[in-house]
Amino acid sequence: MNRPNAAITGVAGYVPDNVLTNDDLCKLVDTTDEWITTRVGIKERRVIKDPHTGMSFMAVHAVNRLLEKTGVHPDSIEGLICATSTGDYPFPPTASIIAHRTGCRKAFAFDIQGACAGFVYGLEIASNFIRSGTCKRILFVAGDKMTAITNYTDRGTCALFGDGCGAILLEATTEPYGVLDSILRTDGSGFPFLHMKAGGSANMPSYQSIDNHEHSVYQEGKTVFKRAVSDMADVAVEIVERNGLTRQDIDWVVPHQANLRIIDATARRLEVPTDKVMINIQKYGNTSSGTIPLCLWEWEKQLKKGDNLILAAFGAGFTWGANYVKWAYDGAKA
Repeated sequence: MNRPNAAITGVAGYVPDNVLTNDDLCKLVDTTDEWITTRVGIKERRVIKDPHTGMSFMAVHAVNRLLEKTGVHPDSIEGLICATSTGDYPFPPTASIIAHRTGCRKAFAFDIQGACAGFVYGLEIASNFIRSGTCKRILFVAGDKMTAITNYTDRGTCALFGDGCGAILLEATTEPYGVLDSILRTDGSGFPFLHMKAGGSANMPSYQSIDNHEHSVYQEGKTVFKRAVSDMADVAVEIVERNGLTRQDIDWVVPHQANLRIIDATARRLEVPTDKVMINIQKYGNTSSGTIPLCLWEWEKQLKKGDNLILAAFGAGFTWGANYVKWAYDGAKA
């Protein structure tokens, strides 16, 4: 019997209503709209203002939208995987909270943490449950409440991040569509350049760690930028070449939305025109693991059955990777 493919058969997303513009940030820290726009391409981002509202709030909205639009009953969901760096609590898994609140009572549920590369990692993990025959229907949720770990006194990082979440439905198919290939990479030497200094078992919370803003994103921007430009572009090219694709075969590039210059560099390496690249960083900022599914959600109506998509991301760890996806349905009919 032929091994089934894992096809994306639906996508939905959620972003908060509250908008934080560059002009708003200028009132909090010494920066300007021009400085932010020219360096990263962000004009505004969405934020959850309530400190007691966690990532699961966005995920539940995204999943409920997805179940409603696809007509799928939550009891038929066999597994729910959540990629996030900002789970509601250290434990239990945020996936278990999402499953409970969306009525997915028969689904196993667990979290993965791949930082900004969480979606490309989790997509391969979720797909393998279907390829192996273990499951026929999986929900994969990816998103972050990045404002919960953003230091709004740090000029170098506070403009980068927003809150958002996406969800996709993966189903078994015998047709030649779905997640056809993935390349995943890790280089642990990148730890010093992008991490959160406190809050884990190696540096537990204390009055000092809170006073020193050590529960927020720490980034050495120049080093991260250089690695992201090279590694994200390289892995995108590698997956294209490994699958015998030409630039004419690529219908869409779906890059992680961290920096417009990184996105442009990836598109140039693939020799793909800008109108084939999904870009929404200007209005949502970097939502970490949520950026790629939010792009798929926003561009869904333009996607056609059989389209070749190249997904690529880079994040802390360093972690990075790419997926080759052949789209399984006409988005205009969804």
